[in-house]
Formats: sequence, structure tokens, C-alpha cells
Amino acid sequence: MTDASPTRIAWRERRRELWLTIRAGRDLVRGFGAFQSAGPCVTVFGSARCAAEHPYYALGCAIGRRLTESGFTVMTGGGPGLMEAANRGAKNAGGESVGCKIDLPGEQSHNRFLDRVVSCRHFFVRKVLLFRYSYAFVALPGGFGTMDELFEVLTLIQTRKVERFPVVLLGTRYWQPVLDVMTRMASEGMIDAADLTLAMITDDVDDAVRHIERCVVERFGLQVGPSRQGRRARALAAWRRPHPAPETQA
Repeated sequence: MTDASPTRIAWRERRRELWLTIRAGRDLVRGFGAFQSAGPCVTVFGSARCAAEHPYYALGCAIGRRLTESGFTVMTGGGPGLMEAANRGAKNAGGESVGCKIDLPGEQSHNRFLDRVVSCRHFFVRKVLLFRYSYAFVALPGGFGTMDELFEVLTLIQTRKVERFPVVLLGTRYWQPVLDVMTRMASEGMIDAADLTLAMITDDVDDAVRHIERCVVERFGLQVGPSRQGRRARALAAWRRPHPAPETQA
């Protein structure tokens, strides 16, 4: 039997699939253990390429700080740029700051403003963890990765695989062309007109956080506030409520 025989090739493929399953399961278990007591989270998406001098970095710090002041744990992809900014804003405000990082060739380690962090080998595992523990999602300007995460959230909400969590796009100048494309989708019948209401767009951090507070109180019964003890109590209550994980595929 040669190395190129169909039987040997099939066996190698089954072995790769087995290792994929083992690694993904290991990362999920590690993530569940790390984040299950993190409290009601808000996940902040955003570019890894914006340095601290970039205007969007200040926006990221501001949203991280305001979310902390409202009693939320700030969760990001754990990387540099705008993810770091959101974690930094939360950390400097005395809040809880967590990250779920993806392992990429040549990329630096996680940012230094994290209370806890889990590294994942696969993007689909990372997204399951980011979505599993969040009651809202904030998208700062970003590239392909941010778009991927944003549209997966919108797809999961649209298809009712997860509940209707609030989604906020921060930065109207950046996000308006994306909303224009979504409007074109609706006009062409590719999505429903009601789907255009799944995301709020604003430049105002306070408006964004008020929208998130209003949604989580009305829809999920969480009581928001700055107390650490209150956050812990809300966290325990939150995990008693059914909270389906997204059916994300590799």
C-alpha cells in the first residue's frame, strides 16, 4: 500500500478531523471554565490595526469605560488596537476585562489590560465563546474580521439561533456605507426590511450604552449598575436563564 493510496489518504483525513475535534473541544472547555463567572458581558469588536494615537482608539476606551460604569464585563478578541482600547477603558475604570484571543502566525500576544484570557486555535471556537457570554455587541470600525463577527451576530439574531441582543455600530461615518449595502439588500428582497432594525448606529457612547441598558432590562430582566457585588449577583441570575449557543460551523 503506497502513501498515496485512497485508504491511507482517507485514514489521514480522519485523523486530522479527530485532532480538530479534540483541539476545538479543549479550547471550548477552557473557555467555558474561564468565562462562566465573568458576569453579563458586552462583546466589543474592532480593528487590531489602530494604534493608541488613532481617533478610534479613544472611542474604544470610552465605550469600555462606560460599559464598566453600567456594570458590564467588557469582552473582546483580546488583541491589540481597538480591542485593547475597550479592555483598557474597562480596566482603568475598575471593571472586569476579559478576552478570547485567536492564535495567528506572527501575531503578538494578548493585550495587557485583561483580567483573564483564553487563546483559541480556531475562529469558530472563538466566536462561540464571544457570543455565548454576551448580552450585547458593539462594533467599532474594523476590517474583515470585524465584519465577519458583526454579520454572524446579525445572522444568528435574524435566524433566531440566539435571542435578540442589542447590536450597536459606533462611528456613523465608517458604518454608514455598510448600512447602505444592507438597505440595498432589503430593497432587493435579500433580507426583510425589519432586519434593518437589528443594529443601532451612533457616534454617541452614552446613547449606545443607554440603548444597551434599556434592552437588557426590558428583554432579559437584568438590573444594571456599577456595583461589583451587583454584577456578580446578576451574573449568577443570568446563567440560570436559557441562553442558546450559536450553531457556528468550522
